[in-house]
Amino acid sequence: MPNASHIILILLLPFASFLLMGLFGRSYIKNLSGLISTALLFMATCLAFYVAYGYFFEYGKVDGVYQKLVPFKYIWLTFSEGLSIDMGILLDPITAMMLVVVTLISLMVHIYSLGYMKGEERFATYYSFLGLFTFSMLGLVIASNIFQIYIFWELVGVSSFLLIGYYFEKPSAVAACKKAFIVTRFADLGFLIGILILAFYSGTLDFTTLIQRLTTPESSQLKSALTASFIGISALTWGMLLVFVGGAGKSAMFPLHIWLPDAMEGPTPVSALIHAATMVVAGVFLVARLFPVFALSAPDALEVVAYVGVISAVIAAIIACTQTDIKRVLAFSTMSQIGFMMFALGVSKYGGEAGLGYTASMFHLFTHAIFKALLFLGAGAVIHFVHSNDMNDMGGLRKYMPITHITFLIACLAISGVPPFAGFFSKEEILLAAFQHNPLIYWLALLTSGLTAFYMFRLYFSIFWKKAYHSHGEHHSEGGFAMMMPLVLLAIGAAGLGFVPFGKFVSSDGLPLVSDFHIQFSILPVTLGLTGILMALYLYKNENSKPDSIATAVKSIYKVAYHKFYIDELYLFVTKNILFNMVGRPAAWFDKNVVDGMVNATANSTQKISEKIKGLQSGKVQEYGIYFLAGAIALVVCAIYLWK
Repeated sequence: MPNASHIILILLLPFASFLLMGLFGRSYIKNLSGLISTALLFMATCLAFYVAYGYFFEYGKVDGVYQKLVPFKYIWLTFSEGLSIDMGILLDPITAMMLVVVTLISLMVHIYSLGYMKGEERFATYYSFLGLFTFSMLGLVIASNIFQIYIFWELVGVSSFLLIGYYFEKPSAVAACKKAFIVTRFADLGFLIGILILAFYSGTLDFTTLIQRLTTPESSQLKSALTASFIGISALTWGMLLVFVGGAGKSAMFPLHIWLPDAMEGPTPVSALIHAATMVVAGVFLVARLFPVFALSAPDALEVVAYVGVISAVIAAIIACTQTDIKRVLAFSTMSQIGFMMFALGVSKYGGEAGLGYTASMFHLFTHAIFKALLFLGAGAVIHFVHSNDMNDMGGLRKYMPITHITFLIACLAISGVPPFAGFFSKEEILLAAFQHNPLIYWLALLTSGLTAFYMFRLYFSIFWKKAYHSHGEHHSEGGFAMMMPLVLLAIGAAGLGFVPFGKFVSSDGLPLVSDFHIQFSILPVTLGLTGILMALYLYKNENSKPDSIATAVKSIYKVAYHKFYIDELYLFVTKNILFNMVGRPAAWFDKNVVDGMVNATANSTQKISEKIKGLQSGKVQEYGIYFLAGAIALVVCAIYLWK
């Protein structure tokens, strides 16, 4: 059994960073705030690796199966004999993996920010927000029950709101953080309702017990959840779909993806942390956590996960081919890759070789965190150099930024699925799983894979080749040691982590899964990827008019893709013209004229009546006696009349 104090300490170290920087950073330790926060994250990262190593190689496996361990549990609230809310730690393969991913990427961002954010007025505040986010994300991945995960789920939303809106003096940043917060709140409402449905039918909030009760065929809880239905769909399926809605909002899946591109208004290191490696995979982690219930008891909900994932992947890839803002290209790339992880879970089964999709999804989550963080940090170095996000302002930077150039190229090769880089192995497993279980999704994924290679190398050639860079007499540096070291370390990971036998450690049922490499199966995906790279080379290596000519030839299609399929405009139309004008305005009129009118009429009537009768209050006792006597006589007369 692992030492619970080590895992709790992993959680508390970034929280300590949040408190220290928030309370004392600006006043007492402003100059040291970055170093102190980084040191605390370094200790948390070392502990995360220590815990992961212990779990995978020492105590986690029993009789060849990785167990779900609960090293710490505290009963917080008790509602009934069978229903309580606990605060605990659940340690299993995906928890151990996520502890490493979250702490490592956060550490790289902390180090990188020492150089990138140097000189910022709110430097300590920035590190305080980073600490809060890391704490929230770590709390989410170790949660032992579904309500505990919801608490940290909302904390992740709050901390991302603070980080996206870090440059609050910019109206665009304010709008972006509000948009992210509001959109994810709608999704989280679905998540909360899903939690209530699952808790009602399972009689528990604990993950282990909930999964056991809702996957055992003889379970009375499962029978009641499957028997109860609404419009022909079982209550369990509704519950799992609503849980997925929460995951889809956090992971920016179609049609709840509209917040992600705008979230790039935050500092670039924040984009690497939140919207590349950790926050956006929270939805994938949630589906993976409840995967046995999806696969064994709610297969229809799992099919929805598959199709939403592949649609998101295709749409995002098409949009990314048209964008000119370097961070927005990477944002839509993130959405596309998260779609890969989602549909990999959607096409998977539970247990054995049929669970390849589950393992492939987690493997891609692992590799994607590395090379996408590298892409964002590399983009940050480029933006720091040219002071612009627009690809049209870049070109020829390979001579001025050699380290960034090489590391960025490695990341592009990894995400494009070029062997032997990390993305190749995880993406091939996803494609193989899709090929075995859903040919339609496989072909759509194959198309997306080719588009990924094209738009990533469109980005690469536009930044580092295309044209000669003119500095206009300005002398910039590529970035100091703090900015370059994370790039080099992440590049090493992007190049070599694909050789990790991931299936031996993470699988749907805890048993080792050995996935064979099929070279003949990889020929088509690799060929498509190389074709996409060659097309980008032909169009963007040198400055020419070919891209503009193609855009003009398919003007209508290009325009629709450039404007992101007008989904933002559709949301604006629905909210403004339907919800606001047709629902909000009439409701406001009714409230103002009917509800407030009745209240105001009562008040006005009371005032007018009081104006009429206030003369009766003269202060003369004799007059009050006469009024009293007259009233008494009237009552007596009425009583005599009624008595007769």
